[in-house]
Amino acid sequence: MSSLENKILHPENWVHLYGDYLYHFALRHLSDPDLCKDMVQETLLAAIQAKDSFKGNSNERTWLTSILKNKIYDVYRKKKQTLTANDDYNFDKVNNPYFFEEETGHWGKESPKEWPSSHEDPFQRNEFSKIFNQCLEKLSRNAQHVVTMKFLDECTSEDICKELALSSSNYWVIMHRAKLQLRDCLEKKWFN
Repeated sequence: MSSLENKILHPENWVHLYGDYLYHFALRHLSDPDLCKDMVQETLLAAIQAKDSFKGNSNERTWLTSILKNKIYDVYRKKKQTLTANDDYNFDKVNNPYFFEEETGHWGKESPKEWPSSHEDPFQRNEFSKIFNQCLEKLSRNAQHVVTMKFLDECTSEDICKELALSSSNYWVIMHRAKLQLRDCLEKKWFN
C-alpha cells in the first residue's frame, strides 16, 4: 500500500467498522453507557473535522482511538481538576485494608497470598476479565482513572500525573492503595 493510499480515510465506514470497538474502549474507561455513546459520536465528529490533518502514519482505527483517548482524558480533567490521594476513596472497603503489622510495618498474617501460576494468561479468560472489572468498579473514580491509564492504556506515571494534574506523591499513594484494594478483591473473588 502506498503512502498516498494510507492517507485516504473512509468516514462513511467508521460507524460500521469501528463503532463497537470505540464504544467498548470508552466503556472500559468511563463505565457510563450514555457518556460513552456521546464520546464515540464526538470522536467521529472531531475526526471528520480533522480529516485533512490525518498524516497516514497509523491506520484509521488507531487514529480514531487516539482521538477518543484525548476526549476521555478531557472528561477526567473536567470531573476533577486536581485529584488528591484521599479524595473519593473509601479504603475501608478492603477487609484487610492495611495488610501490615502496625508496630513493625512488615507484612502481617493476612499478607497477600502467592497466586497460583498458570500457563494461561488470566486476562485472556473472559471470566477473569469480568471479575477484574467488578473489582475495578469498586475503586474510587479517581483510582479507576489512574489504574486504567497505567495498566490498560500503558501510560507512563509522568503522563498520568500530567494528564490528571497529580503530584507524583499523590499518584503513588492512589496507585498503592488501588493495588491493595484490587488484590484483596481478586483474592476473594477469583483466587479463593
